[in-house]
Amino acid sequence: MTYIPRLKKEYKERIIAALKEEFGYKNVMQVPKLEKIVVSRGVGSAVADKKQIEYAVEEITKITGQKAVATTSKKDVASFKLRRGMSIGAKVTLRGERMYEFLDRLITTALPRVRDFQGIKATGFDGRGNYNLGITEQIIFPEIDIDKINKIAGFDITFVTSAPTDKEAKSLLTELGLPFKKN
Repeated sequence: MTYIPRLKKEYKERIIAALKEEFGYKNVMQVPKLEKIVVSRGVGSAVADKKQIEYAVEEITKITGQKAVATTSKKDVASFKLRRGMSIGAKVTLRGERMYEFLDRLITTALPRVRDFQGIKATGFDGRGNYNLGITEQIIFPEIDIDKINKIAGFDITFVTSAPTDKEAKSLLTELGLPFKKN
């Protein structure tokens, strides 16, 4: 028997039926799904210190369980002392099993560790069914050892869905367990 992540199993068994009923989809293929999660961090201090990129890549790799890659600048910006092709960040794109595992860990262990947590804001939708969430401290993840970090930094998480509207995407993410604030 193969392992199926908890949220993937729940999506197939319960969430598809719930969304189909809520929005009146006639076909199962119309039901929106989570396509990928992108975790990224910009490291502005990397212009002066190249080691910062290695730390960022290492931390994102620990958090997601998948090797992160360094991102490079596309343009020269003289005021930031930035040259084209310099490493200025790190990112990883999660799909399939790893995506559901990361989402499960984010919802069940990381978000409840945020100080004074009231829920996540529902204003991060882009109009096309994708949601962006900013995390201010990487230490909310249990994979990060607080004694071994050199600097507290945040990162961005982007949830890419197949939903055509923000309302449908919010319903999907709420069903998956993301704790949105009540207005």
